[in-house]
Amino acid sequence: MSKDSIIFIGLDTHKSFIQVAVLQEHRGANPQHLGRIKSNKSALIKLARQLQSKYPKATLHFVYEAGPCGYWTYRLITSLGHCCYVVAPSLIPKKPGDKVKTDKRDAAKLAKLLKAEELTPIYVPEAEDEAIRDLSRARETAMKDLKDAKFQLKGFLLRNNIQATVNDNWSKKHLRWLTDLILPHHSQQIVLQEMIITINERIQRLQRLDNELLHQSKTGDTILL
Repeated sequence: MSKDSIIFIGLDTHKSFIQVAVLQEHRGANPQHLGRIKSNKSALIKLARQLQSKYPKATLHFVYEAGPCGYWTYRLITSLGHCCYVVAPSLIPKKPGDKVKTDKRDAAKLAKLLKAEELTPIYVPEAEDEAIRDLSRARETAMKDLKDAKFQLKGFLLRNNIQATVNDNWSKKHLRWLTDLILPHHSQQIVLQEMIITINERIQRLQRLDNELLHQSKTGDTILL
């Protein structure tokens, strides 16, 4: 094996395991299936060390599909000094009629396509940018949860023919009016109280996330929506 040879490693990633296929650079080489490893950092580090030991004169090029498992695999592999590519599933070339998918075939296919230079890697955000994006997504979820809670309370009032005597919905005055409501049945009173508690909790949750986003913007971090 020449000093500048490349070993292509296809990774079919899952929540609990990673299927591994290895393909050498020379013409006519076929993918070798190395089986499954656990989907954690120690197993991936062990795999990289084993491959580096087996192919000491080669550079290792890893590839896997972007998915719900995120980018920790990419960051770990590159931190070990190896090349890693993340590709979007929608951009992976597909042959007509090739509908059979297995973990082994997917890992081998990634290795072969990487060797053939038929894959287009996607941009992998920095860890700090991804953290801000997670914070922004959490805020979006909090906004939706608050909206849903308000909608449920409005539906409850409508079913019981209760009309607000204040016009400024969800203001402090409106929330006080809701808190002071007396319903004819104890069970309904409990439901109303729980709905008000839920809304107040979700308002506070949204405020905390807003404050953190504001803090991040002042410290110079980029806000990714």
